[in-house]
Amino acid sequence: MSAALPNLKGNRLAWIDYARGIAIILVLYRHIFEGISRSGVEAAQYSWLEHANIIFYSFRMPLFFILSGVFIAKSLAKRGVKSLIINKVSILLYPYLLWSVIQITLQLLLGKYVNANRSWIDYGYVILYPRMIDQFWYLYALFNVTVIYILTREKLHFKVWHQLIIGFILYIFSDYVSVKQIDLGFLYDICHFYLFFAIGELVADKILDSSKYPVYSSWKLFACLLPFFVIGQYYFLYSNLAMKDNLFVEQHQPLLFAVIALVGCAFMINISFILQRYDSFKLLRVAGFHSLYIYVSHVLVASAVRMVLVKVFGLTWLPALLLICLCFAVVIPILLYKFAMRIGAWWLYSLERPVQLKTVRTN
Repeated sequence: MSAALPNLKGNRLAWIDYARGIAIILVLYRHIFEGISRSGVEAAQYSWLEHANIIFYSFRMPLFFILSGVFIAKSLAKRGVKSLIINKVSILLYPYLLWSVIQITLQLLLGKYVNANRSWIDYGYVILYPRMIDQFWYLYALFNVTVIYILTREKLHFKVWHQLIIGFILYIFSDYVSVKQIDLGFLYDICHFYLFFAIGELVADKILDSSKYPVYSSWKLFACLLPFFVIGQYYFLYSNLAMKDNLFVEQHQPLLFAVIALVGCAFMINISFILQRYDSFKLLRVAGFHSLYIYVSHVLVASAVRMVLVKVFGLTWLPALLLICLCFAVVIPILLYKFAMRIGAWWLYSLERPVQLKTVRTN
């Protein structure tokens, strides 16, 4: 598998691939676990798996937005406003639209075999209510946040501290409308995650400073962050369980959630630097390298594998189902992507024709 990564070295930052790898695995865990649970497989006796699902939710999406924000200044310096926005249309908006339509269509055609209850109106949700289209909302949210951030930064000349203030106001507003059960559609995700994108730019100069890598990859930093991470996750888990609402802390205690999320992100980034330092667990880096391609097709793959395991082989032991589906949901999308590149079907993932077979960039 490593042989298929010609650009794994050189200018690529290993810790970024590791961090994205961690984040995408946590995303897959949640989607696969909930898919299995909704399919009717007995899950009540595996509360520890549900607890892990709740814990992972506390920082995985903020981590993605922070990592994207880290590179916004360098990307603008390299491409400029117009070129960068076109690039984001190509690698974020286009695959979001294409794969949303693909998934909805397949779910309509295979309605009696899948968990999702789809109708023709779901095509309309793609633009206004992306959360209705399963996992794809993230690509749309990241595109919207990135474009708005670029325009306010370059055209309105907003500094980072302006962006942080705007992000904070939007973040608090997003939790207010959640508590009041006001559905803003795609606007909610812009409001909720803009702050984390701005935090990414705030820390960019520090986190990209290679002279500080020994600190970021130190076990001393790991030991310092670990107790705060454990305490934060313990509080997040048991507060949500006590209120019987997995979103309780996020929606009703937004400031505390932000702190818990940032500590979780810092801890994951520290782990990523440690992995870079020892050049270990390379399969995780492979997953991070291909995170976008895994993201767009993992639900389809995991659903197909789950149906075969349950309906053909009669496997209903949740831990085994979760592990097998998770492995396939990582490997098959990577193989599918490589096959698409080989036959010239690059348009499945981007509007930009790739140079050679490398399409993943740090920007």
